[in-house]
Amino acid sequence: MAEGPDSSSPSLAMISSSRPVPVREDCWSEDATFTLIEAWGQRYIELNRGNLRQKQWQEVADTVNNRHGHVKKARRTDVQCKNRIDTLKKKYKIEKARVLDSNGEYKSSWPFFDPLDQLIGSTMPLKKISSPSPPMAVPVIEKFGEVYAKVEAEKQRQMVELEKQRMQFAKEMECQRMQMLVEMQVQLEKVKRAKRSDSNGEITLLSFVNLFDFIDLLIM
Repeated sequence: MAEGPDSSSPSLAMISSSRPVPVREDCWSEDATFTLIEAWGQRYIELNRGNLRQKQWQEVADTVNNRHGHVKKARRTDVQCKNRIDTLKKKYKIEKARVLDSNGEYKSSWPFFDPLDQLIGSTMPLKKISSPSPPMAVPVIEKFGEVYAKVEAEKQRQMVELEKQRMQFAKEMECQRMQMLVEMQVQLEKVKRAKRSDSNGEITLLSFVNLFDFIDLLIM
């Protein structure tokens, strides 16, 4: 007698339930992911937000393994760490866009959003149109620009005026110097003429005294 169609069902159910559920070997725990972000972020900042090299990725993997790699399946390679960070960046970009699109109404509950936002929030390219400045800010900015222009123009005018005064003073001093030189030449000529015309030297001495007085005046 043939068995009914349901006679084998219990056996199939037992076989099915006894099979282990497949687990991805690159499945990351929350704690391991936080450690990964911390280790990667430290080197990311040290490189001035630059890309890590293979040696640095290996250092990141070593840090993760030292804390969470107590069993073989939990140990990570440098490639797995890099792939995990790339996946986190993509997820972060989606969450960041949702936050911006909601105008602050949406707050991400993703546990890795805040640490990633501190690391790459200002560098991740996002298609977001900045809100325009308030209308009242435009006149204020224009007024500030006008005041600044006036101040700069006044400073320039004062510099030009000071330069004119300096040049005028230098010109007057040069004229006085030339005038004194001419007068000194005249006095010298007088001394020469007096020397030739005075037989007893009395007039010559007086002329020299006048010349020395003039030279003292010139030096002063």
